[in-house]
Amino acid sequence: MELLAILFLCSRLLTSLAQEDQPQQVYCNDADVFKAVDTALKKYNDGSKSGNQFVLYSITEGNKTGDRNIFYSVKYEIKEGDCPVQSGKTWQDCDYKEAEQAATGECMATIGKKGNMEFSVANQTCHITPAEGPVVTSQYECYGCLHPISTVPPDFDPVLRHAIEHFNNHTNHSHLFALKEVERAQREVVSGWNYEVTYLIQQTNCSKENFTFLTQDCKALSKGVTGECTDLAYVDPQLRIASFSQKCWIFPEYLSPFTISCRGCPKEIPVNSTRLKEALTHSITKLNAANNATFYFKIDIVHRATSQVVGGAKYFIEFTARETTCSKESNKELNESCEINKLGGILRCTADVYERSWENIIESTVKCQSPGKEQLRNCVYMGRPWEARAEPTSESVAS
Repeated sequence: MELLAILFLCSRLLTSLAQEDQPQQVYCNDADVFKAVDTALKKYNDGSKSGNQFVLYSITEGNKTGDRNIFYSVKYEIKEGDCPVQSGKTWQDCDYKEAEQAATGECMATIGKKGNMEFSVANQTCHITPAEGPVVTSQYECYGCLHPISTVPPDFDPVLRHAIEHFNNHTNHSHLFALKEVERAQREVVSGWNYEVTYLIQQTNCSKENFTFLTQDCKALSKGVTGECTDLAYVDPQLRIASFSQKCWIFPEYLSPFTISCRGCPKEIPVNSTRLKEALTHSITKLNAANNATFYFKIDIVHRATSQVVGGAKYFIEFTARETTCSKESNKELNESCEINKLGGILRCTADVYERSWENIIESTVKCQSPGKEQLRNCVYMGRPWEARAEPTSESVAS
């Protein structure tokens, strides 16, 4: 019974490790999502020196990442209101201007929340279309806020090297370990930089008896011991690692998701992984070929992806596709110049893709559906939008 209890607790731990910090879709009737967007819109309005404030019209996309430090990635649409930016009012105190006189816009923002602290806008980009005139792009980045890092920047490499050396020097394992994969990372700009990074490590063929540090001869063992580490590092303005702390958990061999017993198991991979490029291209091509729509669709957001080794590579991908401005009549195929039509159709899709690259084989099954009316209506604020602030209802939103 004791062994069963240990197995149960460890399996729950591994499940939480696998699921933690994976992007989760959230809806705009979530109170925290609304607070995050409210913070972002107020930040945008506060940055304007003249003209009128913008008022929230709809929240079109929302994803949540993290546990202790939470990040919301949102897309939302705004319309010009009747309150001047210098009026001292908030956007909730404003009504929309007449449609023919109102500027409109679409914003993409990342909003962070550290523990019990207030929301803060890490970065934001808004594309504003005046009532008459060209599109204007406004960008904002908070240099003192916590930012998720989607790709490891060059200046981050010394932190990872230091982390691996620290682990190898402070453990009594017989072999050296090497970096396998960075799972998530975030950075805060202070007088220098604070980093928090979680990554996987894997045992190499280099024993400490014969090697004092990692060399090019040290190769990761496919059946070797694996583990996960979370590090906190402060890099000073002179690019020196001034403080460092590390917590690592080595997976017991019988529970490791990377041991031979789990070869062929699906594994979560980053949604921006280059391994997904061909699979995504094949999926959207197949979607457009099977879709009778007048305009091409384009992948807007990749929500989740897994890979699996099965005599080749199998990918399962969840993504959102949006209608573009390129018609099938005028364009032979979807290309980079095709822009998303923010008023066009939206499809939520899943794709199963099988690749055998050495034989130039790639096959996919793509299934899509339009977002449900219940989800859509909770995302559009009509009339006096602050009435929907706490918990939108069918009377205060459009169907």
